[in-house]
Amino acid sequence: MMSEWELENNVADNASSFKAADTVTQLAKTHKPKPDLDGLMFGTVFTDHMLTIKWSLEEGWQNPHIQPFGNLSIHPGCSALHYAIQLFEGMKAYRGPDNKVRLFRPMMNMKRMQKSAHRACLPSFDAAELLECIRKLVEVDQDWVPHSDSASLYIRPTFLGTEPTLGVKKPSSALLFVILSPVGSYFSTGAKPVSLWADSKYIRAWRGGTGDCKMGGNYGASIYAQYEAVDYGCQQVLWLYGDNHQITEVGTMNLFLYWINEKGEEELATPPLDGIILPGVTRQSILELARKWGEFKVSERYLTMADLQQALEENRVREMFGSGTACVVSPVGRILYQGENLHIPCEGSLPPLTSRLLKELTDIQYGRTPSDWSCVV
Repeated sequence: MMSEWELENNVADNASSFKAADTVTQLAKTHKPKPDLDGLMFGTVFTDHMLTIKWSLEEGWQNPHIQPFGNLSIHPGCSALHYAIQLFEGMKAYRGPDNKVRLFRPMMNMKRMQKSAHRACLPSFDAAELLECIRKLVEVDQDWVPHSDSASLYIRPTFLGTEPTLGVKKPSSALLFVILSPVGSYFSTGAKPVSLWADSKYIRAWRGGTGDCKMGGNYGASIYAQYEAVDYGCQQVLWLYGDNHQITEVGTMNLFLYWINEKGEEELATPPLDGIILPGVTRQSILELARKWGEFKVSERYLTMADLQQALEENRVREMFGSGTACVVSPVGRILYQGENLHIPCEGSLPPLTSRLLKELTDIQYGRTPSDWSCVV
C-alpha cells in the first residue's frame, strides 16, 4: 500500500514516456580500476557507464542510452545553467551476503522525482520505466557495487532543462541522466554524533517554495551557511524557520527527536510535511517501522528550539538524529544555539534507538532481513 505522502504526491505517469525495452547499450571498451573503500570520499569516484535520455517538445522522449561514462556537451545558454531548471534524486544499490544486489524502496524516489519535475516545469515520464532503465544500468555496472556491509553504490538520477535560450520559460528540451558512484560513510566522522549550528540567520526553505522538492538550488544556496557552521566549530546546519524558530531539517537530512513530550508521553517526533520539508524515503521508513513496533508514540508535529531547550533542562530528551539515503541515520551530539552549547544525550557513539533503527534499515537494505521494501536488481 502506498503511504499518504506517496498518494498525495502521485503524479500521473506519461503515456508518451520513454520505454526501458528500447534502451540502446554501448559498453565501455576499457574499465577503470575499482577504488579502495577505506577513506573513500563521498561522490568522488564514478563507474564505467551512465544512462542518458533526451527529450524535446518537437520529438518527445528519445530512446534511453547506456553508454561509457563521459562529459556532457551542453549549450552555454542552457536554461539549467542560468535559471537552475534542474533536479536530482539520491538512492543506493546494496550487495547482500548472498551476493545479490538490491535497491531500497526505489519507486518512492521515482515518484518524488516526478513531483520535482512537475514543479520545475520539466516533462513527465513513466516512473516504472525509469526505474527499469536504472536497474539495467546497475546491472551493467554491478561489479562496482561494493562487497561490503558498510558501503554501497550511490545512484544519482539528474534532470536538466537544456533549451539554448536566455528566456525565462518552460524549457522545450531536456536531458535526464543517471550516474553511479561507490560510496562509504557520508560523514568523515563515520557513525559518531554530529554537531549542529542552529541560527535563524539563514533559511533553507519556505512555504510556497521548493523545499519539498529535490532541486539543486535548495542545496547550492545552503553551502554558505554550511561553511559558517564549520567556522563555529560545527559540522552541519540545523535549519530553523519562523519567528518561533521551528526545527526543520539537519543539513541534507530529515530530523527526529526521541523524548518524553510535554504530556509525559514517550514519543518519536519529526517535523510534518508542510511544504518546507523534503519527504525523505528513510524518514518515511523510520516512521513506518516505529509505528509497526507500537512501543511509543510516533508523531509528525512541529518542534521549536524553545521546546528542545525546556526538554533538555527537564532531562526529557533521550536522542536526536538525522536520517537520509546518504547517511541512513546520524546521531546528534551537540547544538550551538544563541551562543550556548546544547548537549544532546548520547550513550556511546550510537544511542540505543538510533542503533536499532540503523540495524533494522540496513538489514533490509543488504538483504539480511526479507522485506518488500527491498528489490533485487
